[in-house]
Amino acid sequence: MDLAHFTPGSGRLAPRAALRSDAPSLVLDGMWRFRLSPAADVPEDFADPDHDDSAWDELPVPSHWPLHGHGAPAYTNVSYPFPIDPPHVPTENPTGDYRRAFDLPEGWSGGRLRFEGVESYARVWLNGHELGFTTGSRLPAEFDAGPYLQPGRNVLAVRVHQWSAASYLEDQDMWWLPGIFRDVTLTRSTADVFVHASYDAGTGRGTLSFDGPGRLSVPELGVDGLEPGTPVTVDVEPWSAEAPRLYDAVVSGPEETMRLRVGFRTVAIEDGVLLANGRPLLLKGVNRHEFHPEHGRAVPYETMRQDILLMKRHNVNAVRTSHYPPHPAFLDLCDELGLWVVDECDLETHGFGQVGWRANPTDDPRWEEALLDRMRRMVERDKNHPSVIMWSLGNEAGVGRNLAVMARWTRERDPSRPIHYEGDWSCADADVYSRMYASHAEVEAIGRGVEDPLPDPRLDARRRAMPFVQCEYAHAMGLGPGGLADYQELFERYPRLAGGFVWEWIDHGLAHPEHGYAYGGDYGEPVHDGNFVIDGLVFPDRTPSPGLLDLKKVFEPVRFAFDDGVVRVHNMYGFRDLSHLEFVATVEADGEEVARFPLDVPAEGGEVEPPAAPGGEGERWLTVRAVLARDEPWAEAGHEVAWGQTRLPAAAPRADAGAGGAAEELAAARLVAGEPAAGQPAVGGSAVGEPVVEEPVVGEFAVGGGRFDARGRLVRLFGLDVEGPRLELWRAPTDNDRYGGLAGTWRAAGLHRLTHRVDEVTPVDDGAGLAVRTRVAPAATDLGMRVAYRWAADGDGLVLTVEVEPEGEWTGPIPRLGVVMALPGELGEVTWFGRGPGEAYPDTGMAARVGRWSATVDAMQTPYVRPQENGHRAEVRWATLTGPGGRGVRVSGDPVFGLTARRWTTADLERARHRPDLVPGDRIHVNLDLAQQGIGTASCGPGTLPAYELRAEPAAFRLRFDPA
Repeated sequence: MDLAHFTPGSGRLAPRAALRSDAPSLVLDGMWRFRLSPAADVPEDFADPDHDDSAWDELPVPSHWPLHGHGAPAYTNVSYPFPIDPPHVPTENPTGDYRRAFDLPEGWSGGRLRFEGVESYARVWLNGHELGFTTGSRLPAEFDAGPYLQPGRNVLAVRVHQWSAASYLEDQDMWWLPGIFRDVTLTRSTADVFVHASYDAGTGRGTLSFDGPGRLSVPELGVDGLEPGTPVTVDVEPWSAEAPRLYDAVVSGPEETMRLRVGFRTVAIEDGVLLANGRPLLLKGVNRHEFHPEHGRAVPYETMRQDILLMKRHNVNAVRTSHYPPHPAFLDLCDELGLWVVDECDLETHGFGQVGWRANPTDDPRWEEALLDRMRRMVERDKNHPSVIMWSLGNEAGVGRNLAVMARWTRERDPSRPIHYEGDWSCADADVYSRMYASHAEVEAIGRGVEDPLPDPRLDARRRAMPFVQCEYAHAMGLGPGGLADYQELFERYPRLAGGFVWEWIDHGLAHPEHGYAYGGDYGEPVHDGNFVIDGLVFPDRTPSPGLLDLKKVFEPVRFAFDDGVVRVHNMYGFRDLSHLEFVATVEADGEEVARFPLDVPAEGGEVEPPAAPGGEGERWLTVRAVLARDEPWAEAGHEVAWGQTRLPAAAPRADAGAGGAAEELAAARLVAGEPAAGQPAVGGSAVGEPVVEEPVVGEFAVGGGRFDARGRLVRLFGLDVEGPRLELWRAPTDNDRYGGLAGTWRAAGLHRLTHRVDEVTPVDDGAGLAVRTRVAPAATDLGMRVAYRWAADGDGLVLTVEVEPEGEWTGPIPRLGVVMALPGELGEVTWFGRGPGEAYPDTGMAARVGRWSATVDAMQTPYVRPQENGHRAEVRWATLTGPGGRGVRVSGDPVFGLTARRWTTADLERARHRPDLVPGDRIHVNLDLAQQGIGTASCGPGTLPAYELRAEPAAFRLRFDPA
């Protein structure tokens, strides 16, 4: 079989819209007979209806055969897993033969076979007659079955080749997964309908017309029997992602009746601003591959719906269908629940970039038919969806003449939607200026209209009149992404910036019996890109990551500002007011709620003066929440949409307090710093019993409840065996650290293998304190840190002051600055007052609010598919780590510290490649940080912004330890 040709298919019927029709249909999904061969040159006798397939296996359709024990998945990001020699493919070409016998209902005549998706090349036979072949894996194909159908038993046979010339057009960043992975249907529907429904914001009226057979009716609008090509103008409510108003329409044709859901909306570009329904459109989007950890791209309907519900609940309003059209049911859900969609063609030739774009199909006229075929099939299938607001020519396919062919046809067929393409920065064939991973500085320059000019003045002027879309940004790989809020501030500041799409929605981790979730290389692929496929906002099981929680905060459609006792509520929606929300305020003192009251916020937003907050001691915070007042299709009443928080001023001393008032004010100040005031129990800690008193042994030092060995190392604390604390500069590298090069720089400097030299151990204050001077440094360099640990007893507690002085020329950022210690493993319950409940780093953690939180040590870990630094709680005032009976240790900051607690060391975490590699030990390893380096998005994009970098500079911090 010759698979090395440029023709995209044969025997197929003209592409048409995906429609709901009352024409009879027969779903052919289910169990098929299946045989896998290692090469393409297999006899075709299997297509004979009488062929004996009793020895074959069974395989569900839809599915991918590598996920059912036939061969193995393979992952590459850019690289083709075969030699770049278009249109040729390897002789070793896994080939799957499928057979499905079905009985034709009595009285059935005619019909067409519809395949929604097959990867990558499918030949089709019906009752031994070859109907044709198709390519374009994520696009539908229909064949005329009528002449070959017969009463009773029929046999459908399909041969699927993993590799074909079409594979050169499908080099998307994802698993290579062949098979019939979308629905197969025999249908008697033949009609095609194109509904046009625009909205005039000036008049509040919509204009409706359609192309196709029959007459159109919309009962709710009083439209009845509308003829093709005849426009009618009616009063309507517009469709938007925020208010997805749909009208049920019926097209009655001569042979069938079709039902559509029509949304009236208009997309336009004016003065370089992207508009929807006459208003600026700000895309708060994500890129979504179709993926399920057990089914690959054969995503169940319930999972599609779950994706959209999660997006809506996290304030996402747009999706780019990277990098191919999704299952058509997904777009139905976008229409219904409300998401703006950039529908992307099934085209990527990224691997040609590794050979200088030589022979790139995008610029080769021999591939013109194949590229245009893909664009045509997408547009025709999805043209009736109001959610689809842009057509994208594809992704990372370089530049070339065939893009102009695709764009020209698309504009002629559907002038109502702009065209998107990122791969050509001249935007010669696009209507929006699109980039991926542009830095904050470059995005700001584009927003201001002062970006670097193009060499061609005409193209430069054209591009400057375009809105800007960041089609990929904030690469969500592992811990992160950092810098989200900084991007959003720019998008909201400059009207030209239409927002963008975070990369990407989900980690593509395949369920694996040994690794938990697999990534590239776990199936023995000779060419792969490791865990670069693990780069999503949700984990493979669709549990939201901290990155998605941060994104929800950044994308909030309501903003709160606090000033002079007034709450300013800003409506950030583009197409609705705030009348669907309720506003609730709470006041907490040291994390304990002391007041709760509603706020009466005008529908348009504005200033609200809350009731006077109750007085009292402690650190008091006002939190205002916007929640749904009633059920929405995507969330129940009470769902939190947005929140804001501010610290209230400390209570003023009583006028008659005299000297005692000053003492009380000082006590309050100490509480803010996280220390217990004199004569008061530790705020928020467990009941403190009698402190454990131990007599020092020979060679040890005793300071309060601490026991130190001869080298000044703390070995016992309030009767508990401990190790440390001592200076720590290292963290288990994040994906951004590794791919961005920081981890290599840090490792070359030896920050992962610090040595600790003790220079002096001196009792001070008549034995009530201990001073330990050390030098901490890696081998083979003169870089180092002079570190002084000063211990002092204070009542039942123990105070540690750490002073750090860098030595040598430290030229770059460092991972962290803090101390690490080990506690007994039974202290597995953690309560803290600070930001939470989740992790937070200098440029992440927008979702973390100040409060009192509790969790087990195990629950404080973020289960990234590839283990790395995680779980840091920020701005902690105090924390207790306790075991059964409440006994343990309380740590307080002066004023705050960063807290990480885990059952394995940082070295263990760094060595792990998959979740099961992390085995709990018998100690709890606690990091108490002054600061950490920011996260950034350098795995693919800009690194940490300078404001979030951690430099080696003189520093001092203080911690207090008390028994709990």
